[in-house]
Amino acid sequence: MWIDRGGGPAYAGAMRWDALFDDMEAQLAASERLELDAEIVDRARAETAAVELADRLRGSLGRRIGVYLASGSAFEGTLSHAGSEALVLTEPRHQLLIPYAAAVRYLGLSRLAVTEPSRVRQGLGLASALRALARDRAALAVLVSRGSAGESTLHGVIDRVGRDHLDLAVTADGEDRREANVRQVATIPFAALAALKSARSRED
Repeated sequence: MWIDRGGGPAYAGAMRWDALFDDMEAQLAASERLELDAEIVDRARAETAAVELADRLRGSLGRRIGVYLASGSAFEGTLSHAGSEALVLTEPRHQLLIPYAAAVRYLGLSRLAVTEPSRVRQGLGLASALRALARDRAALAVLVSRGSAGESTLHGVIDRVGRDHLDLAVTADGEDRREANVRQVATIPFAALAALKSARSRED
């Protein structure tokens, strides 16, 4: 004889199914969260991998940073320009044009990265900056790298700028670029440039 004992077993069965579906839903939600977290991490890594040094430097404009050169010298000042191949560091009485290729370490950079929106500026490399200095007949101290032996310093004015080198009319420190003052014309490859420093101010 079959006896109906009420809805107990059916009710218990329903609870087991509800728990199963709830558990499956929780596992799916957790899995989706993990996939989303992994996607965010992958995107962050990809974005970081695409950041160039020049972008980091543009993000640090106006900050006081330190720049250490392969030749051993170190400079500290306000980052006032970051081009495609060189930066300008402003000290109290000088400005320095430093090719990125000459630097081995930076201190004080922001985590912010700023891309250069102007294609014209993207095309202005080291040679463009040097041609501007030559055009202005700017008196300079040119630091020429000697590798692990340090640097040598030449004073003078840039006469001409080629694709990968410049001609410097060498004078004594503080002398104007006149024919009688030119001691020699030195041809310097860009690869040997450690930095170019503006002439001393009259107060120095």
